[in-house]
Amino acid sequence: HVPPCHEGLEPNGAVPGERAKRDENVKRGNWGNQIEFVLTSVGYAVGLGNVWRGCRGVGLAGCPGCAFMFPYFIMLVFCGIPLFFMELSFGQFASQGCLGVWRVSPMFKGVGYGMMVVSTYIGIYYNVVICIAFYYFFVSMTRVLPWTYCSNPWNTPDCAGVLDGNGNGSAAVNLTRILNATQKRTSPSEEYWRKYVLNLSDDIGNLGEVRLPLLGCLGVSWVVVFLCLIKGVKSSGKVVYFTATFPYVVLTILFVRGITLEGAVTGITYYLTPQWDRILDAKVWGDAASQIFYSLGCAWGGLITMASYNKFHNNCYRDSIIISITNCATSVYAGFVIFSILGFMANHLGVDVSKVADHGPGLAFVAYPEALTLLPISPLWSILFFFMLILLGLGTQFCLLETLVTAIVDEVGNEWIIRRKTFVTLGVAVAGFLLGVPLTTQAGIYWLLLMDNYAASFSLVVISCIMCVAIMYIYGHRNYFKDIEMMLGFPPPIFFQICWRFISPAIIFFILVFTVIQYRPISYNDYVYPTWAISIGFLMALSSVICIPIYAIYKVCRSEGDTLLQRLKNATKASKDWGPALAEHRSGRYAAAFSPSSECPVEVQPLHPEKARSEAAAAPPLQGSNGSAHSQDSRL
Repeated sequence: HVPPCHEGLEPNGAVPGERAKRDENVKRGNWGNQIEFVLTSVGYAVGLGNVWRGCRGVGLAGCPGCAFMFPYFIMLVFCGIPLFFMELSFGQFASQGCLGVWRVSPMFKGVGYGMMVVSTYIGIYYNVVICIAFYYFFVSMTRVLPWTYCSNPWNTPDCAGVLDGNGNGSAAVNLTRILNATQKRTSPSEEYWRKYVLNLSDDIGNLGEVRLPLLGCLGVSWVVVFLCLIKGVKSSGKVVYFTATFPYVVLTILFVRGITLEGAVTGITYYLTPQWDRILDAKVWGDAASQIFYSLGCAWGGLITMASYNKFHNNCYRDSIIISITNCATSVYAGFVIFSILGFMANHLGVDVSKVADHGPGLAFVAYPEALTLLPISPLWSILFFFMLILLGLGTQFCLLETLVTAIVDEVGNEWIIRRKTFVTLGVAVAGFLLGVPLTTQAGIYWLLLMDNYAASFSLVVISCIMCVAIMYIYGHRNYFKDIEMMLGFPPPIFFQICWRFISPAIIFFILVFTVIQYRPISYNDYVYPTWAISIGFLMALSSVICIPIYAIYKVCRSEGDTLLQRLKNATKASKDWGPALAEHRSGRYAAAFSPSSECPVEVQPLHPEKARSEAAAAPPLQGSNGSAHSQDSRL
C-alpha cells in the first residue's frame, strides 16, 4: 500500500511511466542548472566587502599593496579555499541547511545556530548599506551631483570643494593647500555624508530621529530582496544571471575610465607598493584572515545552504576553486579601479594618495563619490558606481536571507511549512526590516560599524575552527573522505586532507591568539566608542560563539547513557538519518541506516493478514532498549 504522499509518484517524485528523475530532490528543490549555483555563490562571495573591506585591509593595516596581499593569499590557499570546499561538500552531501547538516554530530548543532546568528547580524546591517547605496543611486539622477560644491545649506565654513571657485581646478588646489596648512580640510562629499545623509549625532547613545529617506530606501531594498526570493532558489537563480555578472561590466567601464585619467599611475603604484616592515605584524595577518573569512562567506552558513540545493553528484570541488579564485581576483581588480581614480583625485588636489584613501563607508560614500565629481558627466559615473554597489550587496543578501529561511524550513521539516516557505521568507524579511530601523537613525552609522567590527569578525574564525575539528576529529576524517568519494567519485586531494586536519585549524587558532593580544578598540574618524558600546560589541561577537557550548551541554544532558562518557559518545555519534537525502544515493554503510519513514511512512501489509495476526498474538512481547515492550509485528 502506498500512502497519499506517494500516490501516483515514483520514489523520487517522477510520474509513473516516466523515467525516474535521478539525482533530483523533488521535495526540497534543486538549482535549475549548475550555472545558477556558481553565479549565486560568486554573487554571495563577491560583495560589498570586495570594495570597502578589501581596501579596508590596506588602510587599517597600514600595509598597502603586496605586503597585505602576501598574507592574504597565504590565508586563501591554506584556509579560505579548503574551508570553502568543506562547507560546499558538507551541505551538498546531506542536502540540508546549516542546522540539518549537524546530524553528522548532533552535539555540535550549536555551530549551525552560531552561523544563523552571524547571518542575522550581517543581514540586518548589510541591507542598511544597500539602502544607502540606493539613496545615492537615486540622488545621482541629476545634472549636478549634490556633493559637488560647498554652496549647500548643510555645508560649514570649513568646507573646501575641489571644484569651487568657478570650476578653476588650480585655484581649488591652492585653496586646499592653504586650508591643509591651518586645519583639516572638509570636503563637500564628506559634509554631504555626515551632515545631510546621516545627519550624524555626536554619540552612539544619542539616536536622534529616524532619517526618513534612508528608511524608505531600506524598505525598497527589503522588498527587492523578498521579491527575488519569493520562489526560493528557483527565482533567485534566475536573478543572479544579472546581479552577479553586471557588476563586472561596471567595474570594467570604471577601470577603463580610471586608467585614462591623469595621476592614475600614482594611485596604482601606491596600491602595489609593499611595506615589508609590516609583514611580521600579527594584525596584518589577522586582517588578512578576517578578510578571507568575510569575503568568501565562510562560517556564515550561506555556503552550506547554497550547496544543499545542488544535485548529489555535482562536482563541488571544481566549483570551490572557481568561486574562490574569482572572488579574490575581483578584490584585486576592484583595488585597481578604486586606486586609479583615487590617484587621479590626489593628483588634482596635489596631495599624497594616502590623504584621500579611506576605508569602510568612507571609501564607498565619501572618497570615491568626491572623485567622481571630477569626471566629465559625473552623474553617469555616479549612477553606474552605486548601481554596482547595489548589485554586489543584493547578491550577498539573497544568500543571507535564504540561509535563515532554509534553516527554519529544514528544522521544522513538515509538508505544511515547505508549502508555505514564501510566508517564512516574508516573515524573515519583515523582521530584518524592523531590526534595521535603528540603523537609519542619526547614530545608525555608529551601530552599523560596531556590528561590522564585532558581530561578524573573529567569531567567524572560531566557528570555522570548531567546524573543522567536529568534522575531522569527532565524525572522523576517514568517514568524511569516504562520503566525498561516494558523492564526487574521488576522495578529496591530499592537500585538502592535510589542510582540513592540521594546517587550517592551527593557522586559525594562532591568528586568533595574536589578534586578541593586539586588540585595539574601534573608532569612527575622531569619535572614540564608549566602553559600554564596546561591551555590547563583544556581547554580539560572543552571542554567536556561545551557542556552541550551550547547545552541546543541552544535547549531552538529553542523551541516553548512565555515565557522562556514555552521554558524550551518544551525543557526538551521527544520527541514523545522517547521509544522502535521496534513497538512490544511500549505498554502502548508509543503505542499512535508511528508513523509508524518514521521507514518508510506508505501510507494509502482509500477504496473509489473518495468519500474521494470529502469529503476532501468540508471540511474547520483546523488551526494548528503553524498557518498553514491542510485539514482533510492531518491531517489524
